[in-house]
Amino acid sequence: MSPLVCIQKYSPARAIFILLSLLLISCSEQPQPSRSTRNLSMMSDSLVNFNRAVILSENQQIEDFVGRYGWKMQKTGTGLRYLIFKKGEGIKAEKGKVAVIRYTLRLLNGNLIYSSEKSGLKEFKIGYGGVESGVEEGILFMQVGDRAKFIVPSHLAFGLLGDQNKIPQRATLVYDIELVKLK
Repeated sequence: MSPLVCIQKYSPARAIFILLSLLLISCSEQPQPSRSTRNLSMMSDSLVNFNRAVILSENQQIEDFVGRYGWKMQKTGTGLRYLIFKKGEGIKAEKGKVAVIRYTLRLLNGNLIYSSEKSGLKEFKIGYGGVESGVEEGILFMQVGDRAKFIVPSHLAFGLLGDQNKIPQRATLVYDIELVKLK
């Protein structure tokens, strides 16, 4: 028999008392997390731990790579490594300017992916996207005529998916860049 049918047998005052009692009893108990909430929490913790392990592994691969070549690179707070190995004498890059670069792009294993030799010089407005966030960050350390090496971790490059062409998922990128001019 449903609770409403039982309540209808009693006087209105008694029915209200029963309803209020039921509400008070149900409201006084501490809410318990549902199984799905607990499962989400456990899954979230697992994903956080997995991401930490992936980042640590990628950082170790980058450190090993830099060590093999003996490069004395600077590291930014985001994880970008850069080395300006030839100083130019032009103006410094800044947000809002259009950068024109000559570049080669390789993976950590040395495979050549893209280059301006094949695809032409690349232009992009600094601070407005159009290139990987790691390249945008690194270009701000340069002035016209500088040549630099950037090691761009996957989270500053094409991330989990790659570029759906030549760059695989979670790829660390190694750029050799020359800032040819600013417009």
